[in-house]
Amino acid sequence: MSHVIGVDVGSQSVKGILLDAAGQVRASACAELGIAHPRPGEAEQDPAAWSTALASVVRELVHTGGITAAEVTALSLACQVDGVVAVDASGAALAPAIIWLDRRAEAQTEWLLRRIGPERLFAITGLMPDSSHTAPKILWLRDNLPDVFARATGFPPVAGYLLHRLTGVFALDHANASSSLLYDVTRRAWSPEALEAAELSETQLGTIHEATDIIGTLTSAAATELGLSRHCQVLVGTGDDHAGSIGAGVIAPGPIADVTGTAEPVAVCAETVLFDHGGLVETHAHAVPGRYLIENPGFVSGGSTLWLARGVLGVSQGEVLALAGQAPPGCDGLTFIPALSGSMAPRWNGRMRGVFAGLSMAHGREALARSVLEGCCFALRDITDRFTELGLGSGEIHVVGGGGRSRTWMQIKADVTGRAVRAVDVPEATVLGAALLAAVAVGAFGDLDEAVGHCVPLAGETYLPDPHTHATYDDAYGRYRTLFDKVEETLS
Repeated sequence: MSHVIGVDVGSQSVKGILLDAAGQVRASACAELGIAHPRPGEAEQDPAAWSTALASVVRELVHTGGITAAEVTALSLACQVDGVVAVDASGAALAPAIIWLDRRAEAQTEWLLRRIGPERLFAITGLMPDSSHTAPKILWLRDNLPDVFARATGFPPVAGYLLHRLTGVFALDHANASSSLLYDVTRRAWSPEALEAAELSETQLGTIHEATDIIGTLTSAAATELGLSRHCQVLVGTGDDHAGSIGAGVIAPGPIADVTGTAEPVAVCAETVLFDHGGLVETHAHAVPGRYLIENPGFVSGGSTLWLARGVLGVSQGEVLALAGQAPPGCDGLTFIPALSGSMAPRWNGRMRGVFAGLSMAHGREALARSVLEGCCFALRDITDRFTELGLGSGEIHVVGGGGRSRTWMQIKADVTGRAVRAVDVPEATVLGAALLAAVAVGAFGDLDEAVGHCVPLAGETYLPDPHTHATYDDAYGRYRTLFDKVEETLS
């Protein structure tokens, strides 16, 4: 029987599932990853660690699934977006990868804006001119690691780097390209004007394909490393939040995808290009061919709970969620700003940092835990309110990731946003989204609409906002916005 593998290459882990021809999950596997923070605002990973973890996950899937290597006919990756790997002609990494969390390229962002202008860059790309995107990171390598830059023949994102490792082809999908600040989102191609301003070329970035395209088969070396057949087909794949939106069932206008991972991308699908001139949400190409993902690519959410768990309370992330349930809504005035690595809501600001405010001797571990969850939900409200203003996201919020497994967090999301909230009833929606792309590519389903309808169930329980608690959170949200403004002023 034919099987496909979908893999999510995130920042904290690599996760995979084995899907059979009927769309049933036959095995799952996970391998952890580490992140280095050499200096404040910086975040790096060793590209070799992705490959090692990928091989471990794929081998475990085949073993646990009880199938032969030849039965895996296709492999699709959904990778963290906005990372950059400087590579030589053989595809070997020349330096640690600068990943999405990294904000070191503020000066390079300003340089690019002086070259092209913020209004023109936005009109081309639909993106905020932010150092989280890949172009400024490439320019940082040029300015700070000139030897590496001179030796490099390409600067692929995580997906492009791994795709070359698997197939020998330098390519990426429209979704990954659309987060570069070098892609014309209306023309759906690299922008000659943006490339000229950045003094970069298409050959340094790779060719653009649909996420569902099969780019080739595994090289002999990759097949040996992964324990798969040389005939296994490899899709171009996509970004993790784009695949997560597929796994959340957000492939057409209506519902909102809330991907609660290390970051928390929040997105809706659109059938035509739409720009947010208010600058909160961006316009990306979707992994769904011909459609767009209007999204905020993610404030630090699960990363905030992980920081609190490990760095402050000395407990697990699960214990943070349990503690949060023991504190009252609004935390008796304690407010947290989820900007430990810059802010993405209510405004994009790479210099913004997190803060607790309103602490008193009466506040304990429970209040700290709940205030972090509430701060993340206030940022979610920033985005969902903006969708409403743009005439988008009229449906309920579909939550995927760890947040969807916490009754406390789900109810806070509903009470803060004033919207119906439901969890997607799959363990890992991003991995599932990647696998569904592969299943469609090999003909197991006619299209993504059929695949999602068959394989993406929503949980039976719907979390509805409690009117009294929602009013409490209206007041707390006002404090959060005032606090954000004041903190931002001190850091400007």
